[in-house]
Amino acid sequence: MTMSALLHSRWLRMLALAALGGLCVAASADNLERARQRGQLAVGIEHLAPPYRAGAKFRTPEGVEAALAEDLGRRLQLGATTRAASAADGARLLADGGVDLLLLAVADGDPLYRHATVIPTGYMTAPMAIMRTDTAIKSWAQLKGRIVCVSEDGRYAGWAATSYGAIEQRYRAPADALLALRTGECDAAVHDSALLEELIKLPEWKKFSARLPVGPKIPLVLASPRGDAATARFLKQAALEWRAANTPRQLLAKAVRNIAFEVYLDQNVPDCH
Repeated sequence: MTMSALLHSRWLRMLALAALGGLCVAASADNLERARQRGQLAVGIEHLAPPYRAGAKFRTPEGVEAALAEDLGRRLQLGATTRAASAADGARLLADGGVDLLLLAVADGDPLYRHATVIPTGYMTAPMAIMRTDTAIKSWAQLKGRIVCVSEDGRYAGWAATSYGAIEQRYRAPADALLALRTGECDAAVHDSALLEELIKLPEWKKFSARLPVGPKIPLVLASPRGDAATARFLKQAALEWRAANTPRQLLAKAVRNIAFEVYLDQNVPDCH
């Protein structure tokens, strides 16, 4: 082999090694490391609260996902941002870097389980309806043709209409929908069962504590890309600590107190009799 050919062969080997090294770096980089480099954790959740408008009344969102996303960011000493995601597009968003992880309510057997590492948080979501205690409505089927108030940022917007033929009135936030129930604008309010169960414990909600049976329960899960061991370990530890401290329920109880106070401040007419 001539000197020129030898040098050319060594150069090709060096290029191959460099390319292999680049692939190894790319393969070893995890989503959390990219979040650290970016300075912000991107969490995919299904229901985003409407953006705050200057001069508008502050409203507490229905779900706990945004608060849990902030907790994940604090654990990494990063800010957290939430982006719209669903089980249907979650795997793609994880793969193309649209989000670093997912925090979604995903039914058992959903295809997401085949395409991502899925970690249960221990929190279950389910639809529930509350009404005045003197209501004649005793079953979900009796909501057909009746007016139901929902929060547009809630996961059950559209559920009672699709499932039972209810006539839905959508409001910006839970406080607005629940205020409408109190003032007689609707026959029932449908929200996450955990939220409503906490709400009707309050003395001022005793007159609105009639309820329908809780609907199908779906687990709230965390998800990371398949093969991203570092992110999966982080999420498993976070979920373990959430379950031990009952963190989702504690965040929900705080949210319910805020929602009840928002209703109290805005109720300038008596409860409908």
